[in-house]
Amino acid sequence: MTNSTETNAILEQAERHLTELYHHHPYLETIWQELAESPPIPVEKAQQPEGLSLTMLPFQLEGLNWLRQQEQTVFNGGILADEMGMGKTIQTIALLMEQPRPKKPTLVVAPTVALIQWRNEIEKHTNSALKVLTFHGQAKETKINAINKFDVVLTTYGSLESAFRKQNSGFKRKAGLFKEPSVLHKVNWHRVVLDEAHNIKDRSCNTSRSVFALKTRYKLCLSGTPLQNRIGELFSLLRFLEADPFSMYFCKKCPCKSMTWKFKDHRHCELCGHRPMEHLCFFNYAVLHPISAFGNEGKGKEGYERLRSLLGAIMLRRTKAERADDLGLPPRVIKVRRDYFNEEELDLYESVYSDSQRRFDTYAATGVVLNNYANIFSLITRMRQIADHPDLVLKRHSQEGSNSLVCCICDEEAEEAIKSKCRHTFCRLCVQKYVDAYAGGGSPDCPGCHIPLSIDLTQPALEADYELVKRGSIINRIDMSNWRSSTKIEALVEELAKLRNKTCTIKSIVFSQFTSMLQLVEWRLRRAGFLTVMLEGSMSPTQRDASIKYFMENVEVEVFLVSLKAGGVALNLVEASQVFILDPWWNPSVEWQSGDRIHRIGQTRNCRITRLVIEDSIESRIIQLQDKKANMINATIGGDQGAMDKLSVADMQFLFHN
Repeated sequence: MTNSTETNAILEQAERHLTELYHHHPYLETIWQELAESPPIPVEKAQQPEGLSLTMLPFQLEGLNWLRQQEQTVFNGGILADEMGMGKTIQTIALLMEQPRPKKPTLVVAPTVALIQWRNEIEKHTNSALKVLTFHGQAKETKINAINKFDVVLTTYGSLESAFRKQNSGFKRKAGLFKEPSVLHKVNWHRVVLDEAHNIKDRSCNTSRSVFALKTRYKLCLSGTPLQNRIGELFSLLRFLEADPFSMYFCKKCPCKSMTWKFKDHRHCELCGHRPMEHLCFFNYAVLHPISAFGNEGKGKEGYERLRSLLGAIMLRRTKAERADDLGLPPRVIKVRRDYFNEEELDLYESVYSDSQRRFDTYAATGVVLNNYANIFSLITRMRQIADHPDLVLKRHSQEGSNSLVCCICDEEAEEAIKSKCRHTFCRLCVQKYVDAYAGGGSPDCPGCHIPLSIDLTQPALEADYELVKRGSIINRIDMSNWRSSTKIEALVEELAKLRNKTCTIKSIVFSQFTSMLQLVEWRLRRAGFLTVMLEGSMSPTQRDASIKYFMENVEVEVFLVSLKAGGVALNLVEASQVFILDPWWNPSVEWQSGDRIHRIGQTRNCRITRLVIEDSIESRIIQLQDKKANMINATIGGDQGAMDKLSVADMQFLFHN
């Protein structure tokens, strides 16, 4: 929200621009009324698809009917935004079973961790009736004629972006620069499905461009959080859907419009000759700018009403609470276990906390908090790590392997490693959270070199040798013969010991944002007699799938240790009924997603989510901040995740002061 003078100026400018647009594009003036008056797709159940072995639930059959009808609208598709764990994948597979089978294949683009799960689900529930190609790794050599023989092609956002980049920008070899045509962009697909579609939320990144360039008739976005951060990110989904006029840029000087502008010498439109500043994004001026300037009042409220009308026309969302009778899910209990540091841990924590508080107060007193955001974020991370185990801070540089890719934020081996323009390495999730938490506007500085951070968050992960990563484990970098556990780890061991039952195995998932913490937990649990398996971001898709299957199919394996950087989304782990969250984050949605790994369709046991918190530490204040941010969610548009991710100066003051 801006002050009243700035707000009035923004309002006047927006109204003036819209008036100019309406003069040359008169249908824009009535589009919102037409949208509001257009009848919604009737809530009717489709027939159970022939050949689908799984019996769909009533709301899923309604979803299948909506998907079929939505493809017949002017949008040729839409957004299925059911809450996580309600079966968006199975509804999509049912859509793929349509009869007669289309002559062209459907392309499914998914995160790496979900790729093999998609293949397994299709094969399991269709009795292998659909021919599936996984376009990843060696299979990327597949030719276009071979691709057209399949019903479904599965690929990752990274593979798609890489193919697009090699086609457009080329790649260097000793003999020079080579360009390689992208097979995926040559095929005329019957349908393109984006799983976890918020991966294209940045409209200008190369991953989004690679998606926009696909040729297809029908388009479907799957996302439990379509408005994951800011409302403006919805534009990328509209652009993918080619939702005219909401995805279009319009010239205010003539009738010209386009989804992609090309300007000769960056000065004149190739279609009409007018300057770039004469071309406006209709969605920005009609929806985004009013909401940004006025919130949920006045013109901002009108912007929200327009957004609701638009989402009503292109999106279907159901929640577990709304369809509880259909789902029949067992109860879920959330518990907070609170423990206190032992004397040795407390001495170390208070020393680090006092130093961190002093440094933060210096920044605050001189008014340079946001200029030192990287340093402050690092201070918070260190305190969070001590609450897990002091060794995460004390031993983080011990005999560090020269071949490891180390994240500049958490100082651990980078998971899903990506590089900034300034050549620094980060865990994808670490830098995503770092950018989302920045409240200063624009981009934060790089934590490595402190110049403005420029990074494509959806770029393909850097290749890392998993065996080298394992050798760089904290277990191999410290003397474990004299190792001492921590309060947090012993609290977990105690909770897991309570679950042991002579008649059946109760499986648990342990989540942490720090891989080194999981490695210490694994070492301790195995010595306590627990069989464990781990999932971390440096694993290949095949290794991840093997770990998941090993946990799900072996009754004696009690504990699955999962890095939030690898398994926070796109996992179905209903064999487990217990979740333990080792380190809280100020955005509560991170923990909600973790709980959704077990509390979903297929779960038959009562579920419990336990949050392990060290009292009188930064963790107890993070829990309070979680509650504060959860209460601030804008309920009108399914929750303002951006507000929850951000760390304002006031939030930082709260974390550094009791």
